Amino acid sequence: MRDSTLPAAHPATGIFRPPYFWVTAGTCALVFLAAFESLAVTTIMPLVSRELNGGNLYALAFAGPLATGVIGMVGAGNWSDRRGPAMPLYTSVALFVAGLLIAGTSASMPMLVAGRLVQGLGGGALTVALYVLVARFFPGPLHPRIFAAFSAAWVVPSLVGPFAAGVVAQVFSWHWVFLGVVGLVIPALAMIVPVLRGLNEPGEAGRSEVTAPPWALGRLGWAALAALAVLGLNLSADVSIPAFPAATAFLACAAVVLALVAVRPLVPAGTLTARRGLPSVILARGLASASFFGAEVYLPYLLIDQYAFPPTLAGLTLTGGALAWAAAAAVQGRLGSRLPDLRAVQVGSLMVLAAVLLALATTALHWPAAVAIGGWVLAGGGMGLLYPRLSVMTLALSTKDNEGFNSSAMSISDSLGGALSLAATGIVFAAFTTAVQSFAGVFAFTAAIGAAAALAAPRVTAPDS
Repeated sequence: MRDSTLPAAHPATGIFRPPYFWVTAGTCALVFLAAFESLAVTTIMPLVSRELNGGNLYALAFAGPLATGVIGMVGAGNWSDRRGPAMPLYTSVALFVAGLLIAGTSASMPMLVAGRLVQGLGGGALTVALYVLVARFFPGPLHPRIFAAFSAAWVVPSLVGPFAAGVVAQVFSWHWVFLGVVGLVIPALAMIVPVLRGLNEPGEAGRSEVTAPPWALGRLGWAALAALAVLGLNLSADVSIPAFPAATAFLACAAVVLALVAVRPLVPAGTLTARRGLPSVILARGLASASFFGAEVYLPYLLIDQYAFPPTLAGLTLTGGALAWAAAAAVQGRLGSRLPDLRAVQVGSLMVLAAVLLALATTALHWPAAVAIGGWVLAGGGMGLLYPRLSVMTLALSTKDNEGFNSSAMSISDSLGGALSLAATGIVFAAFTTAVQSFAGVFAFTAAIGAAAALAAPRVTAPDS
């Protein structure tokens, strides 16, 4: 029986109107805070590492949360399929806050990394629980709009997060970059508590505890193995064995193979072979993430190193891409069904590929920096088109029994795609002898991934669609 707190489907009602306003505000606030924290840490970590004398753990402070997030995604997905999104959401917020408190009160780098690991576990689970909440609470016609709002909530921190974190660290202390967020997470969660009470009732899901999916302990084990593989790939670049010159390449390949083997049970069957329908939706998400984020982190580096841009001006390149992402996400949300999902994914993937190719051409042919900068606006627009639509398609191709699994699969593909690409580009960058070759190698590698995403895009719909 449907709980009285859950609204009937009113497709014409906006996500910022009753009965959806407070849920929209609360979920977007949680997404915003998670994104802000991720970007803020990037700004303050050099200061933290210097103060805590933890240079040897610098990379792990970033790779660790990404890895433990995979475990959180799987656990939250399984739990949501069993009991709904309420308890997974409460637990994920609790873990996220606990990680912030540990990191914010750290007196040593190992303690800070431990806090980041806990924070990553909660952040990964939070993403999946929010996706299941959207599936259970919002009617299908509003899904493009709420996911567009999520995209904006991720993009806006890229405009203000690094600057705000720098101000807080300079005026107060870097500790408050972590601790200050704690006081904002609780009110955000409070906005959606009334709805979560209804979603937490087993009867709302239409099944009893006996018929609920079992605990998938095996998937949790595979998730842990995938996380270890991601960490291994990140650390492989630092391995040097004089008697075995190819040690880095060997360990990197082994880590990638291990990650692919481990991820196979965590995603729908046929994902790694681009089977039509949901498997290709999940694959396209991971490939797009790998291409975009693998190239993005090197674009400011290119402008500073090869074009003598000051860091602040080079950073504005990413701001342009972020604004385009938010704008495109808003446009696709407004268009709704007038822009077919397949078309949005195809066009978006081609835009990302074109942007990476422009960055490659700029590097290899010494074109003006404006070409790569303008191209990255194109890339942001492409991501704004395809990211929300892939989320919509994932929920549309799911049932109440597998919403959690499929949402976690999408988040895992997204996270692992970006993590593996970032680790691999680091190895590619170090493999060449000149800076131009290194940058060209990175953009060529990410362009190849972008081409794979474009090839997977037409397969996101089933043959009979």
